[in-house]
Amino acid sequence: MDIEPSSDSPERFKLYDELELLEFQDKFVIKSHQSSNQGFWINRCDGNINLLDGDTNLESPSNTSTIYGVVGTIRLVVGTYAIVITSRKEVGSFLGFPVYHLTSMRVLACNEALRFATGQEKKDEAYFTTLLKAVESMPGLYYSYETDITLSLQIRSKLVEGWMRKPIWKQADPRFVWNRHLLEELIECKPVTFSLNSGLSFQKTELKVKDTLSTVTLISRRCTRRLGTRMWRRGANLDGDTANFLETEQLFETEDFRSSFLQVRGSIPILWEQIVDLSYKPHLRPNIVTRHFNDLKQRYGEIIAVDLTDKHGEEGQLSAAYAAEMQNQQNVRYMPFDFHCHCGSSNFDNLKILYDDISEDFEKQRYFLIDSKGNVLEEQNGIVRENCIDSLDRTNVTQCYLAEKSLNLQLQRIGLLTLSESISMFVEEFGKFRTLWAEQGDEISLEYAGTFALKGDLVRYGKQTLTGMIRDGMSAISRYYLNNFHDGDALDLISGHYNISRNSPSLQQNNFEPFSILPVASALIIGGLTATTLTLQQAGRNAHQYVSSVVYAGITAGVMAIVKANGRQLCSRPRLCGLL
Repeated sequence: MDIEPSSDSPERFKLYDELELLEFQDKFVIKSHQSSNQGFWINRCDGNINLLDGDTNLESPSNTSTIYGVVGTIRLVVGTYAIVITSRKEVGSFLGFPVYHLTSMRVLACNEALRFATGQEKKDEAYFTTLLKAVESMPGLYYSYETDITLSLQIRSKLVEGWMRKPIWKQADPRFVWNRHLLEELIECKPVTFSLNSGLSFQKTELKVKDTLSTVTLISRRCTRRLGTRMWRRGANLDGDTANFLETEQLFETEDFRSSFLQVRGSIPILWEQIVDLSYKPHLRPNIVTRHFNDLKQRYGEIIAVDLTDKHGEEGQLSAAYAAEMQNQQNVRYMPFDFHCHCGSSNFDNLKILYDDISEDFEKQRYFLIDSKGNVLEEQNGIVRENCIDSLDRTNVTQCYLAEKSLNLQLQRIGLLTLSESISMFVEEFGKFRTLWAEQGDEISLEYAGTFALKGDLVRYGKQTLTGMIRDGMSAISRYYLNNFHDGDALDLISGHYNISRNSPSLQQNNFEPFSILPVASALIIGGLTATTLTLQQAGRNAHQYVSSVVYAGITAGVMAIVKANGRQLCSRPRLCGLL
């Protein structure tokens, strides 16, 4: 989708929000509804991209449909594949511009040359196309046709005049554009139709405080430098980029003011992994922590690093390694806070202990505030970086708490609250605020761990409920399976961290064939647990049932021990890229 002038401003550009997809035996054509020459076509045999012109045959397509953007293209072993948006949902606005949730995609195969490929090439291509299919159901993808949503309000306010008139892909912060690699060929060929998307979380709600209507928006932008799923992307790489790194912006808007508050989260910035036996393996390398925090200081200013991990057991060993490295960091305040020790599963208010310790530095960092005339009243000059083990559940609870404190400061600054008042005094509105953060936590967790966030009740209600405990238990079991036995190679492929070459060894030669015993082992464990439970229920009335329970339990324990001892071989480790 190329840029065209917005209907409401001749100086601002936007992408086409609807396109026509024409399917022919030899090509796919993507064009504007308004003009037959505004678009491009992809050869279904060699995957080459060509701009439409007056000589392109557009008569009698085999199928015609409407699409809502082009995510990009990718070349695999033999074929080229284009990914297009087939459905979307408008979910709100960002600074007045509509934002859409990408709800479905379709992969267009331009691989007619596959029939001339070798048997191994066909096998490798089939594996990569399976990974590519995973893109069609990726959660947490949002975009706008009229503005870039990867830049915070404070950064946007400092851009030179004319920046917003550039194509959206030029405006964007490349760290937060999940499909940047997929767009490279389209940008190089300069087609007239393309779309840019950003992998993130987007939630919005309206609040009414003392008869003043306002809007609170949460945007979490995921960094693409160390993509991957939980378990297989932990810690940092050699450049200091961390797994599950997100910049979260809380926007507060009234008729007269706009304010922004930023926080970041990310995995512990040292080299470490957690294998299937649930033991943490830190590997210390000099300069990685320094590189990570130098990058943060350049971008955000002063840093408060809040470490929410346990201070005992194996998690404590990892935390101790992090704390030792942080002793060498200047101008970074490291704040260890054992969340489980202080808050347990229900004492959400005990985060006050953490806040009391950092409140002076936290309030000095401020927030960004601008009035309706564009006058900058406050600037955020620092940031809080939170982490737990996965930077999901404990981190989300803590970020919600600090975001509430910042919102109180903003409301007091613009005169909606007195110094003795807080948003929590408005019960209904405070409930909306908490729900906003809980929904964001769920979406971030789905992207990284494959399940809803744990401790969601603490964010929503400030306490744990029975229903929440049951859901947390089911999510924990699901996380263990998804992240140990479900590979995350798709993200490495579409982000360009793994580059396919026809000259490289095949997947077969690199021993990438999946291990087939895992389904059998999983079935034995589940069956054994079920049989043990059923026979135990009958044990009181029948001694034979008790013996059976012992046998079933022993078999189950034995299979589980085998799985644990051979976890590295059984689980689906990343095949395309190493853990670093």
